[in-house]
Amino acid sequence: MIQKRRALCALAGLSGLTLCALAFQDGKQHDKDIGKYAAQMMKEGRETFRHDTFGSEDFWGGKLQLHLAVAGAANGGVGPGVSPKTALQTLGLKVDMNAVPAAVAKAIKAGKVDLNDPKNTLLLLKAGAVVGVKGFFKGDRIESIGITCAMCHSTVDDKFLPGIGNRLDGYPNRDLNTGAIIAAAPNLKPLMDMLQVAEATVKKVVMAWGPGKFDAELNLDGKGFRPDGKTSATLIPAALGLAGVNNHTWTGSWGTVSYWNAYVGNLEMHGNGTFFDPRLDNAEKYPVAARTGQGHIKPKGVDRISPKLPALHFYQLGIPRPKAPKGAFNEMMAESGKRHFNGIAKCSSCHVPPTFTEPGWNLHKAEEIGIDDFQAMRSPDERYRTEPLRGLWDVKKMHKGGFYHDGRFATLMDVVNHYDRHFKLSLSQEQKLELIEYLKSL
Repeated sequence: MIQKRRALCALAGLSGLTLCALAFQDGKQHDKDIGKYAAQMMKEGRETFRHDTFGSEDFWGGKLQLHLAVAGAANGGVGPGVSPKTALQTLGLKVDMNAVPAAVAKAIKAGKVDLNDPKNTLLLLKAGAVVGVKGFFKGDRIESIGITCAMCHSTVDDKFLPGIGNRLDGYPNRDLNTGAIIAAAPNLKPLMDMLQVAEATVKKVVMAWGPGKFDAELNLDGKGFRPDGKTSATLIPAALGLAGVNNHTWTGSWGTVSYWNAYVGNLEMHGNGTFFDPRLDNAEKYPVAARTGQGHIKPKGVDRISPKLPALHFYQLGIPRPKAPKGAFNEMMAESGKRHFNGIAKCSSCHVPPTFTEPGWNLHKAEEIGIDDFQAMRSPDERYRTEPLRGLWDVKKMHKGGFYHDGRFATLMDVVNHYDRHFKLSLSQEQKLELIEYLKSL
């Protein structure tokens, strides 16, 4: 009996060791699975960000018929068409130099490609070289056109020519004239019906946006202009440096990156997916959204958006804040500026390092930051978000068009002066200059 018990104990011990060994082996495999998963998500997310239209071609091509305006009458469309020169210089679109066929790139460099001919825009679209815009072709004839996240939230480094270069994902395209692109569409009736206004009004509203701006709430409240007559549009925000940042849009509590991806994919890009937000049923605050049921979107057939959201979110959070290159700021002055940032200027009370926004509920009422509340009042909880400070040295790309949600401050000195007055900081001119050098280093 004793021997039997000893045998059972030995067997139990052996089983325990075996189970431990298996558990250890599974743990190692789990780590490998995490790495594999992360790499796959980054790959899929980048592909979605750059190339997935979410089925938006049914709207931009099928309903607005924008592809016909791009092609022009000479290529089976309508009107003069959109030449590469117009696309780059007037509309602010960008071209991925790595997607341009080698022979075409060589001809462009040699000046042998007519950049005033819309036919060459179609050639670039067919090659998949126009950042954020995808053409759908039958042979050489374009049949529709869709857009991707990259149209607004990518630019290029201009390495080949101005507007043509390597992609810079996550950067806002502050040259993009979205309003002019919309206004060029042959059929604006879908927008007229949604907003219940005449074609002339639609064009007046979108053409007032100008380069680098877009109104992501016009489709909700129908407010095309501020009380002072200025456009209601805001600057296209960056989609980088958002890891750890809550409420990532200009104004309050719409949601995190994942929310906004679903919102934009369905309500702005007009893709085919699922979207739910009962807050948009508030007819007093969001009359257009409530009337058109934008808080309760269901896909027609296959959902083209929802399955892509996890990897898209993962990729966006993986895009780091751009680092200031050597020579972009005065290092000695920046050291002093850092002390002011964390001390007398009180910047770090809201812009908490290393995300440089508040961990948690990073929202403030307009009076707290000393500006009007127009844009804040369009958001669910009527506040402004504490902007995470990033890439402040790069005013040519990241911050072209100014600072704050509407670009009201043209320079960093304007921003510093505003807070100096609002919070009665009494900073000296030297302290302001040092603070700016530190901001440029972030």
